[in-house]
Amino acid sequence: MARVTIEDCLKEVDSRFTLVHLAVRRVLQLRGGAPPLTEVRNKEVVLALREIAAGKVTVDNIRRLEEAKALPEPVAVTQKEDVARLELKEIMDEATLYDASMEFDEAQQVVEPDVEPSEEG
Repeated sequence: MARVTIEDCLKEVDSRFTLVHLAVRRVLQLRGGAPPLTEVRNKEVVLALREIAAGKVTVDNIRRLEEAKALPEPVAVTQKEDVARLELKEIMDEATLYDASMEFDEAQQVVEPDVEPSEEG
């Protein structure tokens, strides 16, 4: 395929509206690291349109392509980080042992009388 056109893509989808949404989702997948389904070296937008025109990306399989994206490897927690987390948890538990809230009875309230300023002349 020398050039991809909108007409090529519309042969595979039912409307321009669907084409736009399908292309946007595929571009976001490609930018997120999804592997391309065709072997071309173009920008993500052109690659997405080529995949749609080739029938490799459809309304039916776009969600499966999102789910098939490889998950990142879990990060291993070192023993030092584990000890640091335990120490932090102990500090937080100790800090929350003391209740910082104070309760007041209405009888303990102090009301200051209003004092009018005196005029000196």
